[in-house]
Amino acid sequence: MRSFASDNHSGVPAEVLAAIAEANVDHAIAYGEDPWTARAEQCFRDQLGEQARAFLVFNGTAANVLALRAACREWEGVICSETAHLNTSEGGAPERIAGVKLRTVPTPDGKLRPEQIDPLLLGIGDEHSAQMRLVSVTQATELGTLYSVAELQALTDHAHELGLLVHLDGARLGNAAAALGLPLRALTTDAGIDLVSFGGTKLGLLGAEAVVLLRPDLAPDFRFLRMQGGQLASKSRFLAAQFIALFEGDLWLALASHANAMAARLADGVRALPALEITQAVESNAVFARLPQAAIAPLQAQWPFYVWHEPSDEVRWVCSWDTTPDEVDALVAAISAQCSRA
Repeated sequence: MRSFASDNHSGVPAEVLAAIAEANVDHAIAYGEDPWTARAEQCFRDQLGEQARAFLVFNGTAANVLALRAACREWEGVICSETAHLNTSEGGAPERIAGVKLRTVPTPDGKLRPEQIDPLLLGIGDEHSAQMRLVSVTQATELGTLYSVAELQALTDHAHELGLLVHLDGARLGNAAAALGLPLRALTTDAGIDLVSFGGTKLGLLGAEAVVLLRPDLAPDFRFLRMQGGQLASKSRFLAAQFIALFEGDLWLALASHANAMAARLADGVRALPALEITQAVESNAVFARLPQAAIAPLQAQWPFYVWHEPSDEVRWVCSWDTTPDEVDALVAAISAQCSRA
């Protein structure tokens, strides 16, 4: 099967599998006290700055929930976009496990603006109201769009002026940095972000994500939160080895750049079709489009993808690190054929 439904559907790059195999020698001290974990933590410091403290975890939901727990107490809350993964796709975990209130903002392009924060700062000091503590942004957004450095900086500056921290859900942070031609640090540390959920899975890693704390005062107790949250890997070297492979030699950049290029190829191939409308700017590795309803099911039978918004027949195609030009061209041909019949 070859899929355009999600970059979670892709396999694992050969370089990452080789790194896992290389780590699979002899014995190593458990629970992160091994040389691979120390080296991976240094990789994060090299990428995001010496103040960065990285904690490896197994999946993105845990990374997000633990980041919220690190920043918020249980009577506090988080401001995010209506389309944020925190709000739509975490099964209520932020509320149930982190114990925080989510206050959401409509964002047609998935991006929060500074002026949208203030109206949600309700009931400050009132025990009947959740106290807002954190702003969470997603880069790239769930709609495939990107914050510029200036947009991120304006948002973090405003949040900090209001006494709020800023979390970045970076499930596709690599795709964003590659698309903008910027180092990872430029979209995180240098832009004023306080803590990051760093996505490895969508770049091809095997059950390896990270919470990266960019404020030293958030880090001392995080190891207890990770343990309590069931996310401390006993054989941490196998997670760490994957991040080493990702960062040393800039494999992340090659993988993300390829996925982005395939999405651009797909968008260019379907943009002129009269029965199809691209609904979001194609800025990373996803294409959102409105299709004739009759075309959707036959196309899904050939090339799995998600219907993003059923009432408007909006679909999402996501390209992965291993999507090939031939696969994109075959999907374009299939879309063209189905749209011509609609």
